[in-house]
Amino acid sequence: MKDKIPFLRLLGYVAPYRRRFFCALFFMLAASAMNVLPPWLFKSVVDDVLINKDTVVLNIVCVAVVVIFALKGAAVYGQQYFMNWVGQRVVMDIRIVLYDHMQRMSLRHIHASRVGELMSRITGDVATLQGLVTSTFVNLVLNGVTFGGMLGFIFYINWRLSLITLTVLPVVTWLLSFAARRLRSAGHAVQERLANLTAIVQEAFSAIRVVRSFATEEIELGRFRRGNVENFDALLRAVRIQALLSGIIEVFLILALAVVFWSGGREVLNDTLSPGELVAFIGYIAFMVQPIRVFMNSMNSLQTGFAALDRIFSMLETPTETEENDGKNGREKKFVIGRILGKVVFENVRFSYAGAQEVLRGVSFEAREGEKIAIVGPTGGGKSTLVDLIPRFYAPDSGRVLIDGHDVSTLELSELRHQIGIVPQESILMKGTFAFNIAYGLSNVPTEDIRAAAKIADIDDFIMSLPNGYESEIEERGVTLSGGQRQRVAIARAVVRDPRILILDEATSSLDLEVERQVQKAMDRAMAGRTSFVIAHRLSTVRNADKILLLDGGRIAQSGTHEELLRADGLYSRLHNLQFGNA
Repeated sequence: MKDKIPFLRLLGYVAPYRRRFFCALFFMLAASAMNVLPPWLFKSVVDDVLINKDTVVLNIVCVAVVVIFALKGAAVYGQQYFMNWVGQRVVMDIRIVLYDHMQRMSLRHIHASRVGELMSRITGDVATLQGLVTSTFVNLVLNGVTFGGMLGFIFYINWRLSLITLTVLPVVTWLLSFAARRLRSAGHAVQERLANLTAIVQEAFSAIRVVRSFATEEIELGRFRRGNVENFDALLRAVRIQALLSGIIEVFLILALAVVFWSGGREVLNDTLSPGELVAFIGYIAFMVQPIRVFMNSMNSLQTGFAALDRIFSMLETPTETEENDGKNGREKKFVIGRILGKVVFENVRFSYAGAQEVLRGVSFEAREGEKIAIVGPTGGGKSTLVDLIPRFYAPDSGRVLIDGHDVSTLELSELRHQIGIVPQESILMKGTFAFNIAYGLSNVPTEDIRAAAKIADIDDFIMSLPNGYESEIEERGVTLSGGQRQRVAIARAVVRDPRILILDEATSSLDLEVERQVQKAMDRAMAGRTSFVIAHRLSTVRNADKILLLDGGRIAQSGTHEELLRADGLYSRLHNLQFGNA
């Protein structure tokens, strides 16, 4: 029953297109009916034409053959058109639903997965599903109905010979059932190896500069070669099962055909069966081999398709960000807060990643609206995790994060995030124009607003110096821009939203001192009038903060202004002395 559930869910995607689906089924049945008729004409050819010399029947048979195959051609066209239309639409819908769901999955799950494996669900698994819907399903229905029709005709011709023929069916059925289980397992292995291969390629090209820097091309080639061999072995296992099954079943079918020919021949000699009926019977047996062979060949595709279906729906069952953060209350209607003021309060917040050691341990502080809060401390102290809780990238294990007195878990997520601007350490830019990247996620942003944000970020002069200005194209990930230019575009992207809360996560740590000073000025302009959280390793960038929080081991070890913390002669003072050569 468990295996049937994904297939039933697949039918749910077919339901909106049921009219075209039933049209496809009608044409499939019509094509199957045309497949069943030709062997019956053999009876008339032998008994009426060859034996009785009836020229009228000869004319009728010749015309009938042309009509049957013309109707079959029309039916096959209708079946292929409607089934492919439905199949492609279903696959398109599933691909959109899967992509949308993966976009909304919790960061815990995304970070725990390889990007290549996630890509494989949308590309490899969906492509396999496409073959299942548009090809394998059609072959099974078409040949299944054809087989059933031919089975009815052979019973009509001679039930005794039919029973002899059917003695082989239980063996064939058992073999198919046995092979189906093995092929399902092999199908899962094929999909997993293919996903692993995709992940290896994605990782290698994402880190191509690292690969070139350390001259590890041969190591990466070795990983890819091993992945290819594993994929080959998985495919070959499925091929071995299918080839062995095909050979064994064909032997049984030929054995049944030989027995039928011997028994039928004796009945013809005894005048209990006409020569035409025996020829038609053997013709049906010979024609029945084709549907069985197609069914056997489809078994591998069917089980591989079901494996892809399992993987797709298991991904769709992965909790979304809201469901995971809110647990059972994830589907409750959220409060739309409107324009926020920017007061942020942490109340005894504790947090850990997937049950690991706690990253934050009872963190409590208050940031009043418009304040600049700097967060410093040793690496691994929980700085980035702390600011990730403000836009609800993660939910606390215990305690609360409040904005303007409202627990963030009760707020409508998109409304909350639209009022928070974030400038990460590594600014990822999209392929598109400068205008598109600055206004990313917003619609109908006036050009004046885009330029105003760019001026705050001190990138307007550079953009206007380009031949196409704000319509100039940025390459993927902004590889043609310097680090400082990418950071300024990221600042403009955060500012154009006019956020009430601004988060700068080590936004200058990868820049040299001169560029850092220039970007710092842009950041100071961006933070004016906003509640800002600045994560920094260089203490020189946080001297003017209204409050500095020093995180150590997941706890706030010290808090205060720059001068207060220097006078306290604690960890902040020691870090300051180390950085400025006063140790």
